[in-house]
Amino acid sequence: MPLFDGITPRTIETSRLAVNILERAADDPETPADRTLVLLHTAPGSSLFWQEIIEDLPSDVRPIAIDLRGFGGTERLPVDATRGVRDFSDDVRATLEALGLDAVHLVGWGLGAAVAMQYALDHRVLSLSLLSPVSPYGFGGTRLDGTRLTDDDAGCGAGTISPTLVDRLTARDAGDDEGTARSFFRTSFVSPDYESDNEDTWVEAMLTTSTAEGNYPGDSVPSQNWPGFAAGGLGTQNALAPGHFDVSAIVDLAAGYDAPPILWVRGGADVIVADGSFADSGHLGEIGAIPGWPGVEAAPAQQMVAQTRAVFERYREAGGQVTEVVIEGVGHAVHLERPGKVRTAILSTMGYLGTPISPAPPTEAIILSSWD
Repeated sequence: MPLFDGITPRTIETSRLAVNILERAADDPETPADRTLVLLHTAPGSSLFWQEIIEDLPSDVRPIAIDLRGFGGTERLPVDATRGVRDFSDDVRATLEALGLDAVHLVGWGLGAAVAMQYALDHRVLSLSLLSPVSPYGFGGTRLDGTRLTDDDAGCGAGTISPTLVDRLTARDAGDDEGTARSFFRTSFVSPDYESDNEDTWVEAMLTTSTAEGNYPGDSVPSQNWPGFAAGGLGTQNALAPGHFDVSAIVDLAAGYDAPPILWVRGGADVIVADGSFADSGHLGEIGAIPGWPGVEAAPAQQMVAQTRAVFERYREAGGQVTEVVIEGVGHAVHLERPGKVRTAILSTMGYLGTPISPAPPTEAIILSSWD
């Protein structure tokens, strides 16, 4: 496991499964909850992706990066996708309980952001920092208001993931030709001009992904609806299908006296989470990449960003605080391309810096150019 200096792994035996975490060796385990930061990664990936953020956090902040089930060093138990991401969020709860922690600050990226939102619905959190989050209505197969396009979530789930990528992950192939994890990282996670001496570490994070039955991406089932497949009942990607996953009820948390402030950070060049996502069947059909597209009425592209903004606007209107930060020219892995900016935004949301980032007015966002 390629670890940065001062970062160490630890296995936590929980009531559900054995969970691997990364933490800093010098951190005080008695750090109070309002200085404890729990980080949840995307898929394919692992806690290794958080190391740049972790190593430069203040010494009185305790970061804990958790490997979700089927990733990194955590036990490879199957994911019941019919529960949405609750298997993951319940695992996080069991891990925090084993560590003697209750309410903490949560950071999630991609899949991890979906898990963080589900966790916040089920348990109190101090703040939510969501990096390139999945729409609150899931990934693919919905109209702007969150209604599902088909009863079986056609075009969603594991069938959207390249079989070549899955095969190369299974073989732990770190090559750089088309279809490998490295190629996926360069074309989907980051912008074309991103360069890093740590790329081998980021690719290794992806190669820790389990492709066993019930893990990534899961099973795909035939559908009579275009494009001919639908989400199955097992696995990571199916857990995000709209029939299984819907956290739009997060709006209801805003009415509480301890409603968590929400930070939403996204890259302006993100090709995965976007209103025209290259991972969304509707968009791919519209541009001719998947044949037989039945048209915009039957299979529109999912408006992922617009959906998220609409839900978060309702959170604001109900009394909650949401800050949207857009970093222009940056892709899906905002914290890898601009770690300093993201770290500062997270600390501000925690209240660590004293004065939080000023929330943007409704329908607006704080726009940062890539060179700011």
